[in-house]
Amino acid sequence: MNVASKIKRGRKFDQVLAGARVIFLRDGFEGASVDDIAREAGVSKATLYSYFPDKRLLFMEVAKAECRRQAESAAEFDDEGASPRKVLTIAGRRIGDLAMSDMGRGVFRICLAEADRFPEIGREFYESGPLLVRNRLCDYLQRAMDRGQLEIEDVPLAAEQFSELCKADIQVRRLFKQDETCSAQKRNKIVKSAVDMFLARYATEETKIADAAETA
Repeated sequence: MNVASKIKRGRKFDQVLAGARVIFLRDGFEGASVDDIAREAGVSKATLYSYFPDKRLLFMEVAKAECRRQAESAAEFDDEGASPRKVLTIAGRRIGDLAMSDMGRGVFRICLAEADRFPEIGREFYESGPLLVRNRLCDYLQRAMDRGQLEIEDVPLAAEQFSELCKADIQVRRLFKQDETCSAQKRNKIVKSAVDMFLARYATEETKIADAAETA
């Protein structure tokens, strides 16, 4: 019997899932108690168990829902008539926003901590988040190359480089709760620096001239 067939859906299903999300993101899989989940969801333990026979099934459903939420937030990069600087700035802000979000941090921590116990969740998180963003960024970079705006030898590597530049001094601090705020001003500064470095390395001479005029 597969996992989906063991899960009963009913009137309070979403209510249970919402309560479990709060507790799992706060306490992780091991630290989350069924009592706390039931209390947060506003249901009895009997009701909770009627939907999910064990905590593992509930955790997997919450994690998958977060992966779907993450995928929906990774919107396409609209580059119609826009300069590389404008597109990359928008993309960089989205990458930074995801790194700063409670959802992004919580799911990352859980998937990292539970990767051995739930390898399928780690894979789904990667494919619905980091990999999806990278692939969409790769698509944009290839279009920009076709237009003669960028010169890139290894597009996937360049996409990874840009993504990491946009999270510099954000993600690690956030994961270890060393900087819970990271002002918009600081995040914009990080993204601008990432775009500057990326264009300095990969922009064609024509693009650099046009970019200089745009930022003058």
